[in-house]
Amino acid sequence: MSSYLYRLARLAFRRRRLVLALWLVAAVAAIAVAQISGGKTNDNFTIPGTEAQNASNVLSAKLPAFSGGQSTIVFATTQGSRKVTDPATKAVIESAMTKLKTVPQVSNVVDPFQGKLVSQDGKIALGQVQWSAAAADVKDANLDTFNDALKPVRADGVQVEYNGSVYPGWRVVISELPELIGLIVAFFILMITFGVFAAAGMPILGAIIGVVTTLMTITAVASVVTIASASTTVALMLGLSCGIDYGLFILSRHRANLLAGMTPEESVPLAMGTAGSSVVFAALTVIIALCGLTVVGIPFLTVMGLAAAASVAVALLIALTLLPAMLGFAGPKVAKFTRLPGLGAHAERVARRTAADPASARGARWARFVVRHRVLVAIGGVVLLGVLAIPAFDIRLGLPSSASQNKDTTERKAYDLTTEGFGVGFNGPLLIVAQNVSSPSDTAAIAARLTKVPGVVKVTPLAAKNGVSLIRVIPGSGPNDAATADLVHTLRDNRARLEGQTGTDVLVGGTTASNIDVSAKLSSALPVFLIVVVGLAFVLLTFAFRTILVPIKSILGFLLSMAAALGAQVATFQWGWGQHIFGITPTETISFLPIIMLAIIFGLSSDYEVFVVSRIKEDHTKNGDARRAVERGTGFSARVVTAAALIMFFIFVAFMFTDDPTIKAIGFSFAVGVFLDAFVVRLTLVPAVMALVGSKIWYHPRWFAKYIPDPDLEGERLETQLNSGRLK
Repeated sequence: MSSYLYRLARLAFRRRRLVLALWLVAAVAAIAVAQISGGKTNDNFTIPGTEAQNASNVLSAKLPAFSGGQSTIVFATTQGSRKVTDPATKAVIESAMTKLKTVPQVSNVVDPFQGKLVSQDGKIALGQVQWSAAAADVKDANLDTFNDALKPVRADGVQVEYNGSVYPGWRVVISELPELIGLIVAFFILMITFGVFAAAGMPILGAIIGVVTTLMTITAVASVVTIASASTTVALMLGLSCGIDYGLFILSRHRANLLAGMTPEESVPLAMGTAGSSVVFAALTVIIALCGLTVVGIPFLTVMGLAAAASVAVALLIALTLLPAMLGFAGPKVAKFTRLPGLGAHAERVARRTAADPASARGARWARFVVRHRVLVAIGGVVLLGVLAIPAFDIRLGLPSSASQNKDTTERKAYDLTTEGFGVGFNGPLLIVAQNVSSPSDTAAIAARLTKVPGVVKVTPLAAKNGVSLIRVIPGSGPNDAATADLVHTLRDNRARLEGQTGTDVLVGGTTASNIDVSAKLSSALPVFLIVVVGLAFVLLTFAFRTILVPIKSILGFLLSMAAALGAQVATFQWGWGQHIFGITPTETISFLPIIMLAIIFGLSSDYEVFVVSRIKEDHTKNGDARRAVERGTGFSARVVTAAALIMFFIFVAFMFTDDPTIKAIGFSFAVGVFLDAFVVRLTLVPAVMALVGSKIWYHPRWFAKYIPDPDLEGERLETQLNSGRLK
């Protein structure tokens, strides 16, 4: 592989104008196609194979008017003695609800007084609006008209808040601030690392071109495929962080070559042939982990994984082609240090000292400390991660409800007012879909039996047509409460009793039941996903390092960092230890977060594993001293891995500065996972364990060396070919 990468980099270096032009054309073309296609991401998920999805399919076929999104309008007069039932106030509300019937795509409207949804004190009322289109397909213009119809109510002094699957302002507006913060921090870290503007800017420029190309392509694909809005966020996180990291790793090797006296044309292909091999295997591990999300069987997670994998793949292509081209334009400038105080002079001293005497670097001193105290370091690292993992035993999965939103949002205000006026169960109704209904008496019989089920507080028949009846059930518990999940299972387990002698078929659906089904499906898929991804990555890492023990060590280290990161997530977001720091409301752990963390943190941890261990193997191949190789290899890679991990850490942290609790949880979990894996596992536990095991860490069966090709990860054969003149 190293010789192929050498030739590719040499070609890109020499044809740099063509390579740059092709990437710019690709980016511009992706932007143009995205604009023409009009694609938009959305959160209109389908979960095939679940009962809630089956119920939704029945409604789409038989009761299409009730198969779309729903809006709940909360009217409140909580100040003073005024009530929504006062004649003047009631008239204004009724007039507004009547106007809503004329809004395009609205199929049914129930005002609070018709539906008898007025609180006992008369201060809070609920209006219900049913849309004929799915939430993602409701046009913004119609939502604007919807909002305008309620302006007279607000003008009359009545508080109006929205909830449901669709309402004015429901779409997630993705802010560019996190990316901007992440890029600024990344540039600052790269300036400290390299002390050269050209070197600091190139990885960021390449990552930006890659991210723009990927995100615009995803947007174009969104015109024909449902893509969750969180998919673009995850793809953006990984595209930026991986793109910068891959460029950083190759660029650091190139700069070391220049300081050793090579010309840029000699250095760039050699850096690619050595460090580039590690980048390829690191990226392939991330891509495999992300593509592994397809085994879960949930479409929106499959698309999320594939979108993120595409982002990493583009980042890899950028590093292998565009980066050598940009290095060609830069020439020797990447080794000309800036004279800015505190940056250039320090970076130059460190770079030249490290090139002349690798043992003098801080990373080398840390490596010597770890090797010298390897037993205590190994025990201490495992204990630390184990303690952090303790909260993970209390994990409770669920999808975010309105209760987890910021208190200033209309969704959260509507949730709180609904809870105050009617009880928490009104925020998470269940929908009972009865098929083969022959008469209204069948619906009445089912509704009567539903009222007798423990945990049910209200039953309301909504519609009947084409042999299908729709009944709304209000539970006595909240949408994310364990009692609500128990009620769903009780209804399904006792459906024969609900159906009685009516000859109907009963399904339990609705958003709340769908969320419960998703959580259950994700929990059951987690072990399968873990086995598939870890198995494939084990094969890839075994092939890369030509040993069995290194991949086993890598996987065990990942499991420790993953458990610790999950424990920190539970303590912060579920237990509420970080609610005042991060402005969050304690709630369940997002049901799809553990499986995404498994995919992404495992992939990223393999990045650092490859970066560190490849340098250790390179030194061991040359010198044969296992512990000395651990010291030197860790010392060589510590600075670049530290910079790469800090860049990823701060990019993920930047995404916590959003109002969306889901994005906050994802950013926090990724940041903690990357930090622990890079600094506690890869730069501490890995060298300690490798020093303990010694040369045996490189053991492999004899047949392995005979039948499995050597990818030449450390570039030994490449250097032999160059020295012999066979590669020109």
